[in-house]
Amino acid sequence: MNPAPAVSRAADTVADPASPLSPAATPLETLIATVARLRAPGGCPWDADQTHASLVRHLVEETHELIEAIEDGSRDDLLEELGDVLYQVLFHADLAAHTPEEDFDIQDVAARLTEKMVGRHPHVFGDVTLETAEEVSAAWDGFKAEEKPGRTSVLDGIPAGMPALALADKVLGRAEKIGLLEADAGFPLPIESEADLGPLLLAIVASARSQGLDAERALRGAVRDLQAEIRGAEIPAAPNDDAFDAGIIAFPS
Repeated sequence: MNPAPAVSRAADTVADPASPLSPAATPLETLIATVARLRAPGGCPWDADQTHASLVRHLVEETHELIEAIEDGSRDDLLEELGDVLYQVLFHADLAAHTPEEDFDIQDVAARLTEKMVGRHPHVFGDVTLETAEEVSAAWDGFKAEEKPGRTSVLDGIPAGMPALALADKVLGRAEKIGLLEADAGFPLPIESEADLGPLLLAIVASARSQGLDAERALRGAVRDLQAEIRGAEIPAAPNDDAFDAGIIAFPS
């Protein structure tokens, strides 16, 4: 084990959880210490009983509440919901700090993230020149590939548990990257804005529902087929082999 984790050292200095860590403590340091105090012996029994797995549903809920605050909330809503998501991160870090086989704390999380961000931005911290957001986007996959050389497919790293629409958007983007789908492929529907798109998507879901169909499951199944087509396209073809085509990327005429 490492010496006492930072979160534990911070908590040891808190005599009263309602009191500041010290006159010089920042609000973040006080929050880290408060999380540790809640989970320490003599703290909150519920907090002490949680695991990474038991907190997943709370993380999902807090994330959706943050999204709602971003899309339709006030400054105070955003401030509160960002704090709730931050609390989840600190909670998981404190759990890890007191789990021997994990043995890391929030300082280790911050160090790993800093290392990753510096590595993915050589145009800021190195000698690479990228002057536009488009140039950064084009180079991004290369930066990530250097960081994770064990990945063999453009699909690696996409969370399977993403909502179907977000997953479809992500996978279609990867299909574009390998040339399986043209980025500017025409689609014969009168969609010019999200205001046009929303009602159309809602109508599709309503039609599916009226027929007893599960739109989420149907889209997820189609995305799985598209993923299979992408993986097939990534396999080097023999000289006389036909190109792999599962027929998934096909828009109605």
